[in-house]
Amino acid sequence: MAEFTMELNDEQKEVRDWLHGFAADVIRPAAAEWDEREETPWPVIQEAAKIGIYSLDFYAQQYFDPTGLGIPMAMEELFWGDAGIALSLVGTGLAAVGVLANGTEEQIGTWVPQMYGDPNDVKVAAFCSSEPDAGSDVASMRTRAVYDEARDEWVINGTKTWATNGGIASVHVVVAVVDPELGSKGHASFIVPPGTPGLAQGQKFKKHGIRASHTAEVILDHVRVPGSCLLGGKEKLDERLARAREKVKAGGERVRNAAMATFEASRPAVGAMAVGTARAAYEVALDYAGTREQFGRPIIDNQGVAFQLADMRTQIDAARLLVWRASWMAVNGKPFTAAEGSMSKLFASETAKKVTAGAIQILGGNGYTREYPVERMHRDAAIYTIFEGTSEIQRLVIARTLSGMPIR
Repeated sequence: MAEFTMELNDEQKEVRDWLHGFAADVIRPAAAEWDEREETPWPVIQEAAKIGIYSLDFYAQQYFDPTGLGIPMAMEELFWGDAGIALSLVGTGLAAVGVLANGTEEQIGTWVPQMYGDPNDVKVAAFCSSEPDAGSDVASMRTRAVYDEARDEWVINGTKTWATNGGIASVHVVVAVVDPELGSKGHASFIVPPGTPGLAQGQKFKKHGIRASHTAEVILDHVRVPGSCLLGGKEKLDERLARAREKVKAGGERVRNAAMATFEASRPAVGAMAVGTARAAYEVALDYAGTREQFGRPIIDNQGVAFQLADMRTQIDAARLLVWRASWMAVNGKPFTAAEGSMSKLFASETAKKVTAGAIQILGGNGYTREYPVERMHRDAAIYTIFEGTSEIQRLVIARTLSGMPIR
């Protein structure tokens, strides 16, 4: 088991500095343009692919860092650059992780490379889970997959929403209901290959923030995929469903708690994204306060501004420590007995909203204009308290974990 340490090792520092350089030199100069265009920043993705940042190998290396700090460190630096562009760079990873976690070796080898493409022809992938009536309440999912045994095909019908890269992706990973009586345990994941008839992009959302990340509905109208596109295979699914049915009979609440625990492990990465955005806004505000003069002196000399900056920095550091603790616990198999994953995501996301709002206040009228990046950072920060479980859901998970109540 890796010892917990507050100090990054030399290799981690090298990766951090490399990512920071890319964020400073490539992402930041492009941020305002792609925010205004509200389009996927393909040239930036291609630049990231050329140097190895946009690749499965890079994220796998960070994921398997024995300290657990590889992923949060990478997320913080990229999102320090710009949240919208960074989400375009890491969004494919959601689908890739879905295949890596549930797919066979053959499925992993076939589909994950197609998700990224190559530096001369970059691709993106989409993970499609949320629905118009099933966001936090995953048990309300309606997209249905029915097995056609005669043709060894699955027929999928439904509508997905809030899908990062939805409709423009080369490969879509779609979560669908295969046994409605089992709630969230009756779900399965499917690969929808490029060009499959029946899959279409629905509404593209014009968003408040993270505008450089494509978000859209995905419509599935009698989409037929081969049996080989069921992640994990039919035999494994049948075994899992049989176990789930037995567990439901023995005690359904325990089944739901186990499902919630799976989501818990992914939340520190979102917390790290929020830390990156908060840190970026804080640094702009600190620099501005040191150079902006009012009444003959820098505004940082005023206690009201100085104390606000002190609180901002304290909150950012506290958020990072919660993220690092949860990440270390996850990689070392430590159970989240107090919902530490949700704690890290909750505190970091709320911190990002507070810090970016504070940065606007310190910059005054300038902060409210698009001449300075803090207004964009504040818009971007709003998403952290919403996706991957709202702040209200995080509080519910934490409270019920502490009390021992079932997480429904």
